[in-house]
Amino acid sequence: MAVDAFPGLGKTTAVLAFARDFHRREIAEHGAFTAQGHERWPVCRVGLTGNTGMKDLNRAMLEFFGHPGRQTSTAAQLGLQALDCVLSCEVRLLILDDLHFLKWRRTSGIEVSNHLKWIANEFPVTLLKVGVGLADKGLFSEGEALGETVLAQTGRRTTRLDMPPFTIESEQGRLQWRQLLLALEQRIVLTGTYPGMIADDLSDYLFTRSTGHIGSLMTLINRGCQRAQRTGVERLTRDLLDQVRNDEAAEQARRELEYAFRAGKATSRPHGVRTAG
Repeated sequence: MAVDAFPGLGKTTAVLAFARDFHRREIAEHGAFTAQGHERWPVCRVGLTGNTGMKDLNRAMLEFFGHPGRQTSTAAQLGLQALDCVLSCEVRLLILDDLHFLKWRRTSGIEVSNHLKWIANEFPVTLLKVGVGLADKGLFSEGEALGETVLAQTGRRTTRLDMPPFTIESEQGRLQWRQLLLALEQRIVLTGTYPGMIADDLSDYLFTRSTGHIGSLMTLINRGCQRAQRTGVERLTRDLLDQVRNDEAAEQARRELEYAFRAGKATSRPHGVRTAG
């Protein structure tokens, strides 16, 4: 599987939440130790960098397990040691995060691509890849140059999942946006909060400031809560949030949305939901 989406949409957060629940479920069902007495680690998560090669990937897996041979072994030995750890700890899910950092069209990228096929064949795990623009990087395509055609097998073996931003063009999209705001509203720890503070009174405003990207939304709300605590306001309001700078991408995209909301050409509220008072 590959989760391929733009930045700021919560890919890693969603994958880690799923991994945590999966880990807990496996431990609850099978116990904390395997039949051979090894610790059961149902999930292994590895983060890649722009310089990751085959040896680096194997070493990163061994770092996760704290294997003593991770500094002295050869690339082949590291791979076999990683396989031994996966089998011994009965890993079921292997997560490769930030896969977009890998330079697929360089020699190291080709090596890692081939190595991922070996992992898919030999490791009894589900391989979950997370990254930005993986399709554009060539992960799923046949490639144009002769040396890139080896990547084609990865596309055949991988199911791509995307995470689009929240949209308000349809009733379903507006309902999903409202459900998100209602969930966030329950988690705000300010003494002046009240029902509808976010989901009713700030719905359009928050969509304008975040453009539907959950990363930008959470940045704005977190910074707003910090300011509300420091100033003693203890609630989120438009006036307070107007004093909070958000990430640059969100700030640049907000003007067009602000015009659409002011002109009545857009709304983030589902039918039947009251407007802000």
